[in-house]
Amino acid sequence: MRLYLRLVSESFRFALTALIVNKVRTILSLLGITIGIFSIISVFSVFDSLEKAIRDDISSLGDNILFVQKWPWMAGGSDYPWWKYWQRPEATPGEMNELERRVQSAQAFAFMVSVSRDVSYGNTTISQTQVNAVSHDYAEVMPFDLQEGRYFTPIESQSGRNVAIIGADIAESLFANENPLGKAIKVFGLKINVIGVVKKKGKDIFGNSDDDKIIIPVNFARNLIDLRNIGSAIMVRAKPGVGNEELKDELTGAMRAVRKLKPTVEDNFAINQMDIINKSFDQFFGVIAIVGWIIGGFSLLVGGFGIANIMFVSVKERTSQIGIQKSLGAKNYFILLQFLFESVFLSLLGGIVGLIIVLILSLLVSNFSSFTLILSLQNVLLGVLVSAFIGLLSGFLPAWSASRLDPVEAMRSTF
Repeated sequence: MRLYLRLVSESFRFALTALIVNKVRTILSLLGITIGIFSIISVFSVFDSLEKAIRDDISSLGDNILFVQKWPWMAGGSDYPWWKYWQRPEATPGEMNELERRVQSAQAFAFMVSVSRDVSYGNTTISQTQVNAVSHDYAEVMPFDLQEGRYFTPIESQSGRNVAIIGADIAESLFANENPLGKAIKVFGLKINVIGVVKKKGKDIFGNSDDDKIIIPVNFARNLIDLRNIGSAIMVRAKPGVGNEELKDELTGAMRAVRKLKPTVEDNFAINQMDIINKSFDQFFGVIAIVGWIIGGFSLLVGGFGIANIMFVSVKERTSQIGIQKSLGAKNYFILLQFLFESVFLSLLGGIVGLIIVLILSLLVSNFSSFTLILSLQNVLLGVLVSAFIGLLSGFLPAWSASRLDPVEAMRSTF
């Protein structure tokens, strides 16, 4: 044990001596490692933080919610068979009622259709505002907080009263110095009474926000828009303990029964879930990880040659010292490990500098922007391990050549 402690101590001392005596040469040689680790870890930190923000936003939408719709969620392009889907019927409130009666593994159902309309109050008009027409249990499937006011009563939803819940941005724009509750806004050319204001939340990573939307009962909207020709969705929240696949299987069977599809007929509906989006992002971030390694790999390659150069010079400068050590009984593995440890220390030094730069960058970005950049412990360990591996790899040949020196010839060296 003492032998290894001595090896580590001497290697650390030699590494510091190399840095102090040959500052410029060592710093330039370590620059490649620093840049390489900085490139890899900064790319991973940015995309880890971005991935966390995206997945948090996806989870906030409900990872146990399924959407029965006309169109399936998948990437567009030449392999997207849109011609199979465009003639499918839209989901309807009546089908939702049937599913609610038949499906036992669901906790709540809600119907939603979205349109864009101008919204006005007095002399102020907001163009192309998203208006969500929803069934009564929408708040159970997609919960949200109210800043003030209340949600629809069952009677208001059932009878299709002209009432609305508006987003915080809508309230600020239309009612700058007034309480919006009880006021009548104009949508679809009709007056609608404001009964609630959604609590301000801000935009998610996708740029979506409930702050600039209006929610009205679908039974009010169905008299003004044709629900059969507008993209609609039946949203289904699973009961606690029920998996998405179990709910999806039951929904599929119930939906086929509702639409009276024969066993040999293909589904004329899609059941979408957030897992599809997650899988798409898995592929995206997998590609980004490869790009990160490629970007940092070239710098690490240069850094590795720099470390090897330092070690070959170090072996040359200490040839006579190696000869003396071997004449006093030092084994080949002792010399080998001594130079390997020194190489690893130098490489770790460059890697730590790169990690410190990433840490400073993450603090600056987090403090001066709305994006939270996190340097995770996993990425720190990755940076340290990669640095150590590069040092080990780069220092092996110089260390091997040092360990194979003939002690007599080495002591004769006058370098």
